[in-house]
Amino acid sequence: MTQSWSSPGWDVHLGWRPEHGRHGLAEAFRAAIRDGRLAPGTTVPSTRALAADLGVARGTVTRVYADLSAEGYLRTSQGAPTQVAPVGSATAPAPGATVRPAPARRWTLMPGRPDLSSFPRADWLAATRRVLQHAPATAFGYEEQRGPFALRSALSQYLARARGVVTDPDRIVVCGGFSHAIAVLSRVLRERGTAEIAFEDPSLPRFRHVAASNGITVTGVDVDEHGVRVSEIDSPAVVVTPAHQYPTGATLAPSRRTELARWAAETGAVVIEDDYDGEFRFDRQQVGALQALAPEHVVYVGTASKTLSPSLRIAWLVLPRALVEPVRAALTAGGWRPPVLDHLVLADLLDSGAYDRHVRRSRARYRDRRDKLLAALPEAVTPRGISAGLQLLLTLPDGVTEERVHTAARARSIELETLRRSWITPGARPQGIVCGYAAPADHAFAPTLDAFLALLSDVLP
Repeated sequence: MTQSWSSPGWDVHLGWRPEHGRHGLAEAFRAAIRDGRLAPGTTVPSTRALAADLGVARGTVTRVYADLSAEGYLRTSQGAPTQVAPVGSATAPAPGATVRPAPARRWTLMPGRPDLSSFPRADWLAATRRVLQHAPATAFGYEEQRGPFALRSALSQYLARARGVVTDPDRIVVCGGFSHAIAVLSRVLRERGTAEIAFEDPSLPRFRHVAASNGITVTGVDVDEHGVRVSEIDSPAVVVTPAHQYPTGATLAPSRRTELARWAAETGAVVIEDDYDGEFRFDRQQVGALQALAPEHVVYVGTASKTLSPSLRIAWLVLPRALVEPVRAALTAGGWRPPVLDHLVLADLLDSGAYDRHVRRSRARYRDRRDKLLAALPEAVTPRGISAGLQLLLTLPDGVTEERVHTAARARSIELETLRRSWITPGARPQGIVCGYAAPADHAFAPTLDAFLALLSDVLP
């Protein structure tokens, strides 16, 4: 369990565990000081008292205090108690101070975000009632880390039907969102001897950072209008978005899908397929999952973040059989316990058909929004990736910089994303806007579009 200390006048939760060791204890102190839980001037316990509270050797606490004093977090003087130094808390708010968040932009065109106002509340409530009425009491105990069988079974049927995934309940592991999934996979791959993983260049930086923070070296592989350049992959694992590449919007060409699956099978590499918005395809037949071409070499990852809500933190892995037990063990070691009620409610939505109906409604609304956006765009910008998803890429003409777009967006209180954060390797890269048209509520879409068109008139020649 995590440790706290109690001393005259103060109770402080450090969030530290004995297995974290001396370095973990020092970092717990730093976090408490930066967060303002330990304000400047706070007297910390003596080394003897804290060692007794935490059940560690006094020498351990002495070394931690010495390190923190050298870094400026603590202040010591002969014959006086050790206190939190003002320098160590320079970024923490003063006691009683109000930290004001940055003002929200009035209009949002951020990519990868669904219309949260369309969350199917009535369906979710009805499914919750059914689950609470009919689920056995044992369902609310400590479920196994892979997630409840009811959800894994429902997902198995849905993914086979809707995305062409080759699966069964025993292959599926449910995680707490894609970030959790990529963190667990990174740890498992590292423990199995994989030191490097390739991401598409460009790609979403957040997930690259998650992989890197779990001990994996991240490299990039270029993308063109046909998707990832398979011939340039030089890593034992790769993360791809074949149905709708983020952020360029390219669909992986059939020949490259075959090439990627063959490469993985021949080399023993692992392909992680991020199917983040595969349900939202507008202008052609659905593009099935890459995983079906090489089920024992491709990890399929799906999520409810785009179809329902990112706050649910529900994602699913369809794993090669050789990775099922290692992933389950990693979840166990990390202390993961699935949110059973939410998982059972999602299973009910899938089994009842309510999930499919919601996806179809959303697909029609997002297609209509995309069409209105395309019809209104000036000729000076070139839209890409228009066949699917919650966003498209607008490449900017020569002479129009992303900095200029950001300045105009702030002036008009518009929240949007540009390409620059997505590149792994810097250089002379194309300039563009990753324009998300799904995020505004229905009543806000028309005025958001008007504001965006006015922004474009400001920056375009």
